[in-house]
Amino acid sequence: MGTEIFALLYIFVLASFVGFELITKVPPTLHTPLMSGSNAISGITIVGALIAAGHNDTMAQILGMVAVIFATINVVGGYLVTDRMLKMFKKK
Repeated sequence: MGTEIFALLYIFVLASFVGFELITKVPPTLHTPLMSGSNAISGITIVGALIAAGHNDTMAQILGMVAVIFATINVVGGYLVTDRMLKMFKKK
């Protein structure tokens, strides 16, 4: 059990570092279109979080509910930013 936790922690730290490096290398002109594309990934996260929240384990229900909330915030925020970006290109 202890080895699994360290392996998962290692993967989490490595993924966080790689994600940070990738995001800082994206030029500002591409950031918003890429973010709008990541809304599909957040939608998949919502499905997984709903499955986790449906288990009988109390801890799984709590973590699933937190994941649903955060993924929903991410999806809504992504669509709001995308809508704002598209308004910049509309003719007046």
